Amino acid sequence: MGLAVLLAACGNSGSGTPAPSTGAPIIFGAAVSLTGSQSKEGGLTKQGYDLWLDWINQRGGILVNNAKHPVQIIYEDDQSNANLSATLVEKLITVEKAQFILGPYGSSATASDAIVVEKDGIPMVESNGAAQSIFSHGYKYTFGVLSPANKYLTGVLDMAATLSPKPTTIAMLAANDNFSLEVAKAVADYAPSKGMQIVFNKSYPAAAPDVSGLISQAKAANPDIVMNSGHLAESIAINKAAKQLGLNAKIFAYSVGPSTPDFISALGADANYVYDGSQWTPQVKYRPSFYLSVADYVKAYQKKYNSTEPPDYHVAESTAGCLAFEKAIENAGSLDPSKVRDALAALDVMTFFGEIKFDSRGINIYKPMVVEQIQSGTHYTVFPAAVANGQPQYPTPTWSSR
Repeated sequence: MGLAVLLAACGNSGSGTPAPSTGAPIIFGAAVSLTGSQSKEGGLTKQGYDLWLDWINQRGGILVNNAKHPVQIIYEDDQSNANLSATLVEKLITVEKAQFILGPYGSSATASDAIVVEKDGIPMVESNGAAQSIFSHGYKYTFGVLSPANKYLTGVLDMAATLSPKPTTIAMLAANDNFSLEVAKAVADYAPSKGMQIVFNKSYPAAAPDVSGLISQAKAANPDIVMNSGHLAESIAINKAAKQLGLNAKIFAYSVGPSTPDFISALGADANYVYDGSQWTPQVKYRPSFYLSVADYVKAYQKKYNSTEPPDYHVAESTAGCLAFEKAIENAGSLDPSKVRDALAALDVMTFFGEIKFDSRGINIYKPMVVEQIQSGTHYTVFPAAVANGQPQYPTPTWSSR
């Protein structure tokens, strides 16, 4: 009799509710840049997805109406090609039978993929496309967990305004893709409110191999601040050219690149003093309502990838995209794509990455960004003060005096 009572208690989890059964796998699809010019960032995106994949499957999967559904992610390599990305997303949905789509790396690919998921009525949560232009078409099936492009470098201006002597002139360089141009426009619009002016403003072809002419022109403007809005390869090229041509400034700040380990490994000591706007750092103080704490997330990343370094923000935001799907599916109590879409639209949760909540366009305008700086080969969060673990090293020494 005692054994029967014990078995009954185990089977009902002590609450009168049967223990969860095992449901069919939930299939996610992701076309990610595993090769090509954005393969470094694409690799970080995949790391973030896989970190969540391990965690959710260790717990039996996503709970839907008292059934735990294990998760599969089917990857395709879009080769850093936005048009190919869209073709692969169509294949993932129609051939591979992916029920939901995790976004690619980059705004251009995200914009292409958004057309496909809208046509097919399949929700996509994207973590690496910050251009607001993606969301200007009235789409109902695309949601972005990251702060939008207009926030990437304005925080650097907020920080700069607190420094002494305050820098007042800016050279703004931007790749000619939608994300980068949005970042640059936000800087130009915001700078006057901080008593700063743009003295040089020019765009260049994305992934341009030679930026020496651009840097020579910027040097002639003698700016206090040099900003670049582009991606990793472009940031590395601009930093190298600045050293070679003797472009000195009090602040060097790049939208994408410095936060990645590859920026430091490519530039060595020349990466020091560079700032970037970051979607996330291990110093943020969010108190998540589910999944891992900030500290536990860092530990999980370091264990899985055998790293002594904390995860880059591309990794963290990619995991956050998965968390948005997890909670929306649970809230929907269904795997029906339209019901999950509605649950995403209504989502408001706190995660280790910050608040995930979407405006009517599908953009997460509710999460702030932070500013970090590379100091002696290490990333430090330097602004805002409430989360900083270091002080800005300012002004940047001239190249000849380093």
